[in-house]
Amino acid sequence: MGEQQEHGSQGHDHGYIGHKEDLLKRLRRAEGQVRGVQRMVEDDTYCIDILTQVSAATKALERVALSLLDDHLRHCVAAAAEEGGAVAQEKLREATQAISRFVG
Repeated sequence: MGEQQEHGSQGHDHGYIGHKEDLLKRLRRAEGQVRGVQRMVEDDTYCIDILTQVSAATKALERVALSLLDDHLRHCVAAAAEEGGAVAQEKLREATQAISRFVG
């Protein structure tokens, strides 16, 4: 994660703005799952049970990531494609890098 990028924030709404509350709800749920995993380790819970909860938290974050990626493609990349030129190329490069990080 490290670097935070401000791409597309110059007066433009982000693609997820229409369902921001849903994303926040999903993130809070994932946060709760991670805290649950931490408690399980503190309580010396059986390894397989912990792994099951880690898998659930991972899937919750993956759903958030896929939703954000879909929003980015439908909103940011589509708008840049209409504009064309260097802006379109940059948004496509960003999307490709994001997909690579997600599946890599």
